[in-house]
Amino acid sequence: MNVSFENVDKVNALITLKIEKADYEGKVAEAIKDFRKKASIPGFRPGQVPVSLLKKRFGTEILAEQVNKVMVDELYKYIREQKINILGEPMPNVEKQQPVDFKTQEDFTFVFDVALAPEFDATLSDKDTLDRYIIDVTDEMVENQVKQYAQRGGHYDKVEEYQNGDMTKGHLAQLDENGNVMEGGVQVEDAVMLPSYIKDDEQKAKFEGSKVGDVLIINPAKAYGNSEAELASLLKISKEEAATMTSDFSYQLAELTRYQPAELNQELFDAVLGEGVVNGEEEFRAFVKKQVEGQFAVDAEYKFVLDLRTYMMERVGALEFPEQLLKRFMQLNNPEKTAEDLDKEFPESVKELQWYLIREKLCEQLDVKISRDDVLAVAKDVTRMQFAQYGMINVPDDVLDKYAQEMLTKKEQIDNLTARAVEKALAAKVMETVTLADKHVSLEEFNKLFEAQD
Repeated sequence: MNVSFENVDKVNALITLKIEKADYEGKVAEAIKDFRKKASIPGFRPGQVPVSLLKKRFGTEILAEQVNKVMVDELYKYIREQKINILGEPMPNVEKQQPVDFKTQEDFTFVFDVALAPEFDATLSDKDTLDRYIIDVTDEMVENQVKQYAQRGGHYDKVEEYQNGDMTKGHLAQLDENGNVMEGGVQVEDAVMLPSYIKDDEQKAKFEGSKVGDVLIINPAKAYGNSEAELASLLKISKEEAATMTSDFSYQLAELTRYQPAELNQELFDAVLGEGVVNGEEEFRAFVKKQVEGQFAVDAEYKFVLDLRTYMMERVGALEFPEQLLKRFMQLNNPEKTAEDLDKEFPESVKELQWYLIREKLCEQLDVKISRDDVLAVAKDVTRMQFAQYGMINVPDDVLDKYAQEMLTKKEQIDNLTARAVEKALAAKVMETVTLADKHVSLEEFNKLFEAQD
């Protein structure tokens, strides 16, 4: 066995493997022996097929399989031992690779193109300064969050007089041009309306001060801006009929319902956070403030990673990449894409590749390592935030774990969560290494930073 390495340029290389009979004949003999044990050929008992017959009928296939195994094993062994930092996978060289004939050859030569990762320095130290943003939590933010919890924990009450935001239920009846109920016209029992969503101000105003039992004269077509879908839903008619509906309707109010936010009491606190987690409104507000701070800390960490990426990309500068070889590799993995597609996507792909290489170097320098538990923790954080969007912040840990474990059964999600776990761990290590310039900002100022970055 002879393996040689040749630099074509800084980012392209050739690896040549010369395989002789002595490198594979023992493996071929062993493979034929194993094959004989399970070979089933008419006229012979299992395990008793003559070796000569097996060689004659299957020898070429077995030889090719074993030579390829030797080739692959030795290729990657050489790359590992020589610590060659490659991009993608080695690919057969189109120009120098000679045709292989397993029927007639005993010695084989394989030539591979190898894409080399560019060399660069990405070391960080306390001489590097990066901004770390701290988003200030205001009393107004806490109050808004408290109101949201109160809103989610509220209930519906029957009321006698309409206020903006109430839901109405009543009898709708189509009127003729004289204002009388039209014979054979459209009528809807228990028609539900939310007047606050009516588009026409004149029609919306008709509900002001109305009471249960009142009869209002409204025009649904005007009220809903001639929306066929909304008219069809309200009047229980087809969209075709709704398209020509212009009549006034009487609407006798049978029921008014008002949503009442929950009171800020221990019952609400226990419902939101779990029994006994906090005692009293002051502790509840303190908990909510800490929760908001935690959400902002996640956003600030994400911003820190983006800034770290920008800082390192600018510091390292544009790197040289083996463009043609990488495009071949991309084409191999995306056979449905055209050359034009790859040309268009290549610049952005190179940016992502460069950041990946920088990130790997930083992880190596700062000894960043993650385990499956780290990825699971990120999955649980994602799940926790998803539940929190619906006001559920006291979700049991076993429920979070169940949903997180489910996420880790999907490859695409595993890749995404793993990358997030790496960047989370990397951000923590970088913060310990560089000089941090802490900057307190309002939420509005923080959001503008993202707008400027975009």
